[in-house]
Amino acid sequence: MDNIALRKQKWIDFADVSTNVNRLLVIDCTEDMPKRPMLWWENMKQREDWTFERFIKQMENVSVIHDNTIPFMTMITGTEIFAEAFGCSVYKPNNNNPCAIPRITNWRDVKKIRIPKLEDTKLVNLFEAADRLSKRAGKDALFGLPDIQTPMDIAALIWDKSDFYAAMYDAPEAVKELSEKVKIFMFDFLDEWFKRFGREFIAHFPDYYMPFGVSVSEDEIGSVSADIYKEFFEKELLEFSSRYGAIGVHCCADSMHQWGNLSNIPNLKILNLVRDCPQTVQSLKFFRDVCGQYPTSVIRDLSEIEEPQKLHLAQHISVDSRDKAAYTADYFNEYGVLPQNI
Repeated sequence: MDNIALRKQKWIDFADVSTNVNRLLVIDCTEDMPKRPMLWWENMKQREDWTFERFIKQMENVSVIHDNTIPFMTMITGTEIFAEAFGCSVYKPNNNNPCAIPRITNWRDVKKIRIPKLEDTKLVNLFEAADRLSKRAGKDALFGLPDIQTPMDIAALIWDKSDFYAAMYDAPEAVKELSEKVKIFMFDFLDEWFKRFGREFIAHFPDYYMPFGVSVSEDEIGSVSADIYKEFFEKELLEFSSRYGAIGVHCCADSMHQWGNLSNIPNLKILNLVRDCPQTVQSLKFFRDVCGQYPTSVIRDLSEIEEPQKLHLAQHISVDSRDKAAYTADYFNEYGVLPQNI
């Protein structure tokens, strides 16, 4: 547990760009890891067992793999869970995560949408599963958050996108009304989650630690202009950051035109942008003095970045054996870079 406490502190320092803790490595060691079941509600028992087995394997790896992984019980879900709570039906492909099917197709239908009661939704399954897992693993075990999309992103799931984006011009108040309803419900969910399972958590993607705050996926900003962001997206991100005291943001869209807006989010601690290496290097430069960065691309060359020692960069790599994982972690700890042969 002392080892885990030290790892937590490193993540806290990493998210503060004024510290000298500027290189972290998370290794996904797949050796003996159980296969994840499909993320369907009817698979909840299998998902619980998978989560617990994965947690135990991570705990075993702490003593032999000296990276910055913090063992946790993942409550990973698809993106559909909040849209489903608002009445969307769900498509369940056999080879991918479930996804929401839009419920409404025009601005007039927004009035029909009611804010659900948490206890009347299938999200209760997540709380019950986490309660059971907490008993199995002990009260000190960390949880990962489920997939937390922003209210506007969830509104874009509830409302067919072919009309949703047009409505930002034709019926902007209806768009804001729907996202406000989603936000109120999400606050109810998150308030209850943090009350029951503690304020510290591991983000749903990628696996970084936060002692408090919230982590969100903000993907729809790639499809809108910087001005539309300011009108529809900015306020809710500010509210999430303010309510929970800190925020981590994941974006898998091409969001370069929004970087200035993202850099202005108060208490932004960790940013994950899913881009190729050339654009990732540009983002590392842009956000160097803003927050800790945890890109999806593996970065081996920082020569293009001025004063790279000031860059707070976390990296993720997947390996298929504990021996490779241990070697990679030890090499990274000594040289601050990944070995070329892994």
